Amino acid sequence: MLTITDLRKSFPSPEAGGRPVEIVSVAHFALGAGEQVALRGESGSGKTTFLNLIAGLLAADSGRIEFDGTNLVALGEAARDRLRAERMGYIFQTFNLLQGFTVLENVVLGMSFGGGRVDRAHARSLLERVGLGSRLQHFPRQLSTGQQQRVAVARALANRPRLVLADEPTGNLDRRRGQEALALIREACAEAGAALLLVSHDPEVLGQFSPVRDFTELNRPAAPSAT
Repeated sequence: MLTITDLRKSFPSPEAGGRPVEIVSVAHFALGAGEQVALRGESGSGKTTFLNLIAGLLAADSGRIEFDGTNLVALGEAARDRLRAERMGYIFQTFNLLQGFTVLENVVLGMSFGGGRVDRAHARSLLERVGLGSRLQHFPRQLSTGQQQRVAVARALANRPRLVLADEPTGNLDRRRGQEALALIREACAEAGAALLLVSHDPEVLGQFSPVRDFTELNRPAAPSAT
């Protein structure tokens, strides 16, 4: 379902005099349909960049990202955005909810970005599934941090994605809320038949996954040149 080959991404670095420094260099990675995998990596290891490349939020320098038979690296920005909206869900650490819209509207808007039919009944069903059926008309600022994360989970599943990406999804939650959110993410993905790729540095989160891949072993960027 997802196969990555020779993926590379560099950014200009002030520390290197503005020269490009390689952040991501992944020779091979694969994820099967419905599979749930966690990547272990410390802050600054490039794991968020890796997720953003898979999601098409960033353009790769080279390599292949084969998702459902399509090479995302060969697509332009608009085509990557369309594919992500139609077939992927992304759960951000900072939630990225639209503050001027209600809980229900945040999920419905997630559907509309995919270009398909807006199914308000499905949106309500997802929010009820994550325990927010009584909060549909609330705004994000009226919710607790844990409740906002639940909206983010519902939004990520709104278009029945084939793949859900989760970037430190429990990083802004206390231990109990974090465990609840992680269980919810995993259960919701399993029920929807979606594959899950999660990145984290939290041992408690990683301890609930098998397999866990070490991103520092997976990612082997070239050392910056001294010249």
